[in-house]
Amino acid sequence: MALSSAVWICSVAASHRYHRNPFHLSVLPAVPLRTSNTKPFNHYSAHHSNNYLENFGLHRRFSPVNSIPTSSSSSSTNSSSTVEEDDDDDVHHNGSVSSKSWVDTYLSTQLRPYVGLSRIEKPIGTWLLIWPTLWSIALATSQGHFPDLKTMILCGLAAIPFRGAACTINDFFDRDIDKMVERTKSRPLASGVVSPWQALLFYGFQILLGIGALLSLNNFSLILGIPFLFLFSTYPLMKRLTYWPQAYLGLTWNWGILFGWAAIKGSLDLVVTLPMFIAAVFWTLVYDTIYAHQDKEDDQNAGVKSTALLFGDSTKQWTTGFAIASIGGFAFSGFHSGLGWAYYVCLAAAAGHLAWQIWTVDLSSADDCSSKFVSNQWFGAIVFGGTLAGRLLS
Repeated sequence: MALSSAVWICSVAASHRYHRNPFHLSVLPAVPLRTSNTKPFNHYSAHHSNNYLENFGLHRRFSPVNSIPTSSSSSSTNSSSTVEEDDDDDVHHNGSVSSKSWVDTYLSTQLRPYVGLSRIEKPIGTWLLIWPTLWSIALATSQGHFPDLKTMILCGLAAIPFRGAACTINDFFDRDIDKMVERTKSRPLASGVVSPWQALLFYGFQILLGIGALLSLNNFSLILGIPFLFLFSTYPLMKRLTYWPQAYLGLTWNWGILFGWAAIKGSLDLVVTLPMFIAAVFWTLVYDTIYAHQDKEDDQNAGVKSTALLFGDSTKQWTTGFAIASIGGFAFSGFHSGLGWAYYVCLAAAAGHLAWQIWTVDLSSADDCSSKFVSNQWFGAIVFGGTLAGRLLS
């Protein structure tokens, strides 16, 4: 029964890797559509809306450097710019959103800015944080047994406020830069809807929520979580210091591999966990470099560094190398942990998913870069399904 469940996860995840709109599989409720009267954004005559969320798009960045685009903005007259379209099929191709989000429908105006800071309505960043932790928990499970459900639930719950805190501190450090970037000027801090002190208090509140969800785990895993707090709190500074902030993000967002193993075992086996951790860092370099191509012109003007700017036209060659290194690391980790054949079947599917991303992505299209970025939730699901099946069959 457990094997059937694991194989089902792999097959479902693999079947969606060519799906252009992963948001249709979101747990968020459907919302009735309405015709938007929003006009294309005019840089010289823009006014703040009384409800800042009216200008929010529904699809962009959900990792700690998440940005919330203006739903009504169009590209500049520069021929090198592209119109930013929502990945949702219910969004017009001129960039105007034709529906209200659940945030507008169910939350008061006082709470909406904080949802904007935490990105809770955009789950992809949370999935990218949860999956590495679940991989490691499954990897640490005894042969022939299902992973501890309680530990997986606690880690999943903690990931929500931790990811929100990472987004909040990112917006705090980037509030001046965000004002200069078309996609991010409507963020709560950049637009002045939330003050810096309010954002810091909300950041601390989310940290406490995340820690509270994990207090029942062993002390070793809690101590191991301290570097994670430092990493995601300092990540926003890296884009000012190096062209490799995506590598730092990889160290940060995949820390759950070390944490998940420690939560089960109470110790670390670096022979098993370190190869998987390094493999996941290379995976992050693939998806976050693709994503960074959305903002490369604005980033260059604002003095923000990224691997997208560093690699330029050689991006596909670099990301191909990263993908090969990633799959190799996953295979090495599976071999040393004694995973069964089903793991390698799913790993082959995961390799195909990465190849599809790299070969088909249009790096000049913000819409396609975002779509490929979001599809990585299915890469994570494939690897988890493989790890689970491999452990049950080992």
